Amino acid sequence: MNAEFDSGVVIQERNRYRVPVTFRETERTRHRRLREQGSLNRADLDAILTAGFVCHLGVVIDGCPMVVPTVYGVAPGGDVVFFHGSVASRSLVQSPTATVCLTVTHVDGLVLARSVFEHGVNYRSAMIYGTPRLITDPEEKLAGLRQLTEHIAAGQWDYARQPNRRELAATALLALDVAEASVKIRTGPPDDGDGPDAGLPVWAGVRPLRTVWGELEPDPSLAPGIDVPDHLR
Repeated sequence: MNAEFDSGVVIQERNRYRVPVTFRETERTRHRRLREQGSLNRADLDAILTAGFVCHLGVVIDGCPMVVPTVYGVAPGGDVVFFHGSVASRSLVQSPTATVCLTVTHVDGLVLARSVFEHGVNYRSAMIYGTPRLITDPEEKLAGLRQLTEHIAAGQWDYARQPNRRELAATALLALDVAEASVKIRTGPPDDGDGPDAGLPVWAGVRPLRTVWGELEPDPSLAPGIDVPDHLR
C-alpha cells in the first residue's frame, strides 16, 4: 500500500478509503499520566471502535454534565461515528450545538498485584471529542441508520423491516467526525514483579475477562416455521 504525508499526518490507502495511520495529539487528548499506555496509532482506535457498539456520550446540559449510554456505529473507512436516540432526548437535541466526548471502553481483565496499590485493569479505551452533526436529510439518515445497524448485526438491515417515515421522524441521528481522539491501552501482568513486594507470599497475575455471545433465544411469540437467519448463526 502506498503512503504519503498530508499536512503532517500519514495517510494510507485502505481499500478505497483514505484513513490516517496516526492521529494528532491535541491539548485535550495529550496523555498526562501513564503516557506509556497511550497510543496515536489509528489502527488501535479503529479496533476499539469496531469491537464495540455501546458508547457513553458526555455532554453538558444546562450547565450540568450528563453521560448517556447509547448505541453507535462506525462508517466505512472509520472516519465518522453515528449514534442515535429519541428526538425527545435532551442529550441528543442539545449535543449538536456543543462539544461532546464520546467514550468506548473494553475491560480485558483484572490485574491482581501483590499490593492493593498496584492493582489495576487491563483495558482498551477511546475518547473522541468534537461537535456532532444532526442528520436531517431522509436519505442520509437512512444510510447512517443502515451503517449503525450493520455495525451491530451485519445482515440485519436487509433482513428486518426498515424504518418508515414516522419512525424516521421520531429518531435523532448524529454524526461525529473521528478527528480528535485519545486512546489508551493497558495489557500484561502487574507492575510489581521486580519491586520490593515481589518477595511477598501473595499470588499475583491477571484474571482475564472475555465477552462472548450466548445462544439465540427466540421470541416466545415467534410464529412457527421461522428459522434463524444465516447471518445470526
